[in-house]
Amino acid sequence: MAKLTFVGGIHPYDGKDLSKDKPIQDVLPKGEMVYPMSQHIGAPAKPIVAKGDRVLAGQKIAESGGFVSAPIYASVSGTVKSIETRRVVTGDLIQSIVIDNDGLYESMEFHPYAPVDKLQKDEIIDIVKEAGVVGMGGAGFPTHVKLSPKDPDKIDYVIANCAECEPYLTSDYRRMMEEPDKLIGGLKIILKLFDNAHGILAVEDNKPDCISLLKQMTKNDPQITVKALKTKYPQGAERQLIYATTGRKINSSMLPADVGCIVDNVDTVVAIYRAVTEGRPLMERIVTVTGDAVANPRNFRVPIGMSYQELLDVAGGFKQDPEKIICGGPMMGFGMFDLNVPTTKTSTALLALTQDDVSAMEPSPCINCGRCVEACPGRIVPSLLATYAEHFDEESFVEHNGMECCECGCCSFVCPAKRPLTQEIKSMRKIQLAKKKKK
Repeated sequence: MAKLTFVGGIHPYDGKDLSKDKPIQDVLPKGEMVYPMSQHIGAPAKPIVAKGDRVLAGQKIAESGGFVSAPIYASVSGTVKSIETRRVVTGDLIQSIVIDNDGLYESMEFHPYAPVDKLQKDEIIDIVKEAGVVGMGGAGFPTHVKLSPKDPDKIDYVIANCAECEPYLTSDYRRMMEEPDKLIGGLKIILKLFDNAHGILAVEDNKPDCISLLKQMTKNDPQITVKALKTKYPQGAERQLIYATTGRKINSSMLPADVGCIVDNVDTVVAIYRAVTEGRPLMERIVTVTGDAVANPRNFRVPIGMSYQELLDVAGGFKQDPEKIICGGPMMGFGMFDLNVPTTKTSTALLALTQDDVSAMEPSPCINCGRCVEACPGRIVPSLLATYAEHFDEESFVEHNGMECCECGCCSFVCPAKRPLTQEIKSMRKIQLAKKKKK
């Protein structure tokens, strides 16, 4: 039987052995907590607290700034120290609420809503919206928007993205192994919104224990199927995941709902479950701290707003000075210049490597080998598009489907000339998207 996959892709060293067998560890931050108002795609949240206010964990501190937005909740108890701009992992200065953690960890009382079977569809969506749930796989798209397509009856599949194809990351794997009931429960809640939909738990086959566990737990549920995907990067990218599991194709101008699919990350699905069944807003997530420079790689349940430096300290700090520190994975993460920045709803990992292979590379002219074309999951020509980007030839870039790039990094990874293909294409895509938004 052919394994479910897509055309193209690569097989980088996955580095998952460093942390995959480390159970989730709860951490209690001791330093100040910082909550940026932009932790999602869309309008920034608006503060509803003031300097000097005392807050509890689970208390709303910022409300949605529009339909495509999400509220933000305190994850510890303490006093609002200030509302000011703070630096985030991307280097941007973002308006943030700063809370002095009092170390008491006092929390609001959370009350379950009515049994799921008695909730109306719009009530479930409102609960998800009020809980501040966003896509936690990296993009940060407000989940209530994703769960509100124009025609819900045309949704055929709800796909839980359990692939976790990014090297080194193991947070989703640990969540699936330790709390599979919440993942399956969350998927069932989403399925209640779409009368004609079937649920898919899409897992890469490098997690056989996870596949076996999920199959065992869903064997008597005709509404949910566990699908084993071929282990290949970027198997978890939305377009590639949809194609591998359903055979349907989307491009950059389409949404998954246009081909009858809804896709959500593991942590997002669990957050939906907790919001609906426990009444808990989104105020924590699982983060992997890993890399060969980290003393004790682990997976942590992290209160959102905790600094990366404090999180690294819990992992024992560095056993060797790193040459490269990344927020996220090595393929699509952000290089970090400062660890004194806050974790957010979209934080997935802190990766510290003793060698910076990318900085050591010396780019040379393209040798026209075609490896980037073979590896590209978007079926475009990265070498050509990068050349257009270098020469600011915007018309040719768009004409040759530059906007179809998903910025996965496969082309840069395989290029024998060490050209920064993804970086060049990404820069031009940003320019084009900014112009489109301006229009």
